[in-house]
Amino acid sequence: MRTVVHGDVPVHYGQIYVHSEGGEPFEGDLTACFAGQRNGLCGAAVAGTLFLITGLHTGDVEFTAEVHESEPPGTGAQDVVEASFRAEGRARLVTWGGEDWWDLELAPGDYRVRYSATAMDAGREQDTRLDGEPARDQYLLQFWPAPPAPDAVLRRHSATAAYWHDFARKLPPPPTPEELAEAREARRRTEEEARAKAKHEQLLREWDGELPGEEILRLRGALRQLAKQDRALIGAAVAAPPEIQRALARWVARRTCERAGLDAVGWIADGLRALEEDRPLPPPFDDRQAAWDRLLSDPGVPHTLVRTPDGRHDNALQQAMAFPAIFAAAEIDPHKALGQALSAATVTFGADRAAFFAEARAELTSRTGPP
Repeated sequence: MRTVVHGDVPVHYGQIYVHSEGGEPFEGDLTACFAGQRNGLCGAAVAGTLFLITGLHTGDVEFTAEVHESEPPGTGAQDVVEASFRAEGRARLVTWGGEDWWDLELAPGDYRVRYSATAMDAGREQDTRLDGEPARDQYLLQFWPAPPAPDAVLRRHSATAAYWHDFARKLPPPPTPEELAEAREARRRTEEEARAKAKHEQLLREWDGELPGEEILRLRGALRQLAKQDRALIGAAVAAPPEIQRALARWVARRTCERAGLDAVGWIADGLRALEEDRPLPPPFDDRQAAWDRLLSDPGVPHTLVRTPDGRHDNALQQAMAFPAIFAAAEIDPHKALGQALSAATVTFGADRAAFFAEARAELTSRTGPP
């Protein structure tokens, strides 16, 4: 025998509980825990839960919990009941509201539970035990391995226990396994519908109240964000064949560099020609850091300013905003190439981005034909 709890234990509303982590979610439902039982002191009708009744309403009671290898002998307590309990995961003795708990050290499996109470009526009369007052009622909770069996009242002495036994016996029978399964399925459907509604409302907020087609909703990254600025352009672009998407990305890279005056810089013009001829980017583009170093140190590169990507300042170097379009257009993934190139163009063109998007739509139409 092991004593796993011993001493003063706080109760509230004349209740304390045992809950197993693998059992049904504990909702504190008194009726559900005692439905279909003979005893009204140890409610075991909800899997993984014991709902224990005390005489004292509020305060500390003397409480002991023991784990035995086999059925223990009786103790002579005034009120004694038994029920069955299955431990799945850690089982704890838990106070109302979960403020305090004690590990019951139960191995997983089926147990018989004996709940013994002494002086329940005295505890009920006391109602609230204040600091310094003696305890009037005592409780013993014992576990031992045993197969499931109906609950039972072994001894009844107090009027408090009689009241709760009568309460339990007047409850309607518990739901059948089929009814429980139907209730779980109904909860699942309700939760699924709530999640779907929340997702739909979030999408409506994201897309300013008008959802795009599924093809755009499936997008991620830069293209998804760009679709919020020009849904027609991105919708048509993602519907186009991959080779058209790559060609448009290369066109975007050139237009972006033209806007920033980079197309007139010899080594950058070489990179743009390589893109358009579908060749690997020449040096220094084969080393991205070297390419950036040359961009920022070459006296032949113009320096103009545009608004920063966050829209807060007008001190972003336009050439630095445009330069990534070259690397973007060289990406193997056509969506990534187009999305990143358009992102660079969006910042580079700044306040003129709407005109650029219109130009890009016209370019795309010239390659694919009208929708």
